[in-house]
Amino acid sequence: MRLSIERLAYGGDGVSVAPDGRTVFVPSTCPGDVVEAEVIADKGRYLKARALEIVEPSPDRVEPVCPYFGSCGGCQWQHVSYEKQLEWKRRAVEDALARIGHVCAEVQPPVPSPAEYGYRNKIELLPGSADTPLSMGFARLGSSDVVPVRSCALLPSVRSGLPAAVTGALRFVSGRADTSISRVAIRVASDGETEVDVWTPPSAFPRHLAAKTISDATGARTVTRVVARGPASARDVRKVEVLTGPGYWTERLGEDRYVVSAPSFFQVNTHAAERLRALVVDLSRELAPVSVVDAYAGVGTFTLPLARLADVTAIESSSYALADLRRNLERARLAVAVVPGDAAHALAEVRGVDLALVDPPRTGLSADALRAVIATGTPHVLYVSCDPTTLARDAARLADAGFRLERVVPVDLFPQTYHVETVALFSR
Repeated sequence: MRLSIERLAYGGDGVSVAPDGRTVFVPSTCPGDVVEAEVIADKGRYLKARALEIVEPSPDRVEPVCPYFGSCGGCQWQHVSYEKQLEWKRRAVEDALARIGHVCAEVQPPVPSPAEYGYRNKIELLPGSADTPLSMGFARLGSSDVVPVRSCALLPSVRSGLPAAVTGALRFVSGRADTSISRVAIRVASDGETEVDVWTPPSAFPRHLAAKTISDATGARTVTRVVARGPASARDVRKVEVLTGPGYWTERLGEDRYVVSAPSFFQVNTHAAERLRALVVDLSRELAPVSVVDAYAGVGTFTLPLARLADVTAIESSSYALADLRRNLERARLAVAVVPGDAAHALAEVRGVDLALVDPPRTGLSADALRAVIATGTPHVLYVSCDPTTLARDAARLADAGFRLERVVPVDLFPQTYHVETVALFSR
């Protein structure tokens, strides 16, 4: 069928309407494109299709930079101009709030990323299935298969070839010793400091050979082995073995330098994260809180600057992030009440705070955690979200509890993808 692409869906696909009135999702298309497409899946209420030919390209279509675009699933929007990427991210947040949260709110234009490419400080490579010799890459678009890659355009340009270097090193190691690899994380700081973390199941592992080979091939300051069980989404970390170097990675945001251990989360776009952090601090300063609770504090991305404004209680469940948080606070010479544990349980002990900052994972706040936030009696909730759909769901719950959505500001930490960070301010 011939289709005119009308919009971009949250998830990355272009969206059109079939002759029978059903919605059609077409990957790698751009609003304004006219395409010849074939249906690859009939889902009943909607169709999935693939573009066979771009009959009329959209004026907003651009040439993708990466040779793997279209097969690698890491990026979905390299073919869309950056200006339009920002507009469709704003619309995604606005649509989710209205459709899922039943909240009508003015969504401000997104805060753009300072760089459209070369912005990521971390990537994760997956091993190819039963490949001999070993190959490493990213999940294929729409599949769990792995696309082998030698470079990544989202890494800083001077380090974009690290995937090839890591693959070569691990291929050498696996050819000489029994080695089982789940995935490999590569971190590159803005000053070039590099760390390589090899994730494996509990098994024999050639520690000394891996340490020397990987550090020689990549110039990594730190190489670790992270021993974990279960699926990638669970990340049940049993232990971290430091193979060489200090055993952590460091990166700077604003005036603060953060220590980050292998299992700890850190925003992947350093310079955009600085803008995100500044936005959170500016909104907090407007509220002039005396006391703040920072749930899901992580390594202290927001904890450190907020501690210069108010008395802060920081809550974090990961033992690795807690160790990093305490170390980062000590380095910055800041005093904060650090509470270990799940946010829902820890918040139950918190009362009378002026501001609750929540930065939950992609799944959003659990029902228990949200009830605990409300029970603190806080007049303001500052919600940092990485998924518009779960933000919208939680916005509806907060509205039912008497909160009004006052400010919504997307921040683009993920150019060339559909993902977007959002800062939302709720007040009673």
